[in-house]
Amino acid sequence: MRDNKHIFICANQKPEGKACCGEQRGQEILEKFREILKEKGLNGKIRAQKSGCLDACKHGPVLVIYPEGTYYKNVQVSDVERIIESHILQDQVVTDLELSWED
Repeated sequence: MRDNKHIFICANQKPEGKACCGEQRGQEILEKFREILKEKGLNGKIRAQKSGCLDACKHGPVLVIYPEGTYYKNVQVSDVERIIESHILQDQVVTDLELSWED
């Protein structure tokens, strides 16, 4: 079965001293997505994976959900379940976390 949605979570690591999502809990956020998706029986329908840099370091941690191409900024582990419930299950963007490229 193909994935209905694909979540790319930046967990990029940059040289010491440079802002990056990996330093701001990117890997922890990825693991939380995987945990909750599994709990909800969404494996095989929704895929969460680590990405390289999404070029939005100052807004990190950052992730993007496809096929919509919706970017989320300043995501915390505590936001993961809300993103799944709203965006993944109900197709409703979590507007307070949505990254506008004009930010």
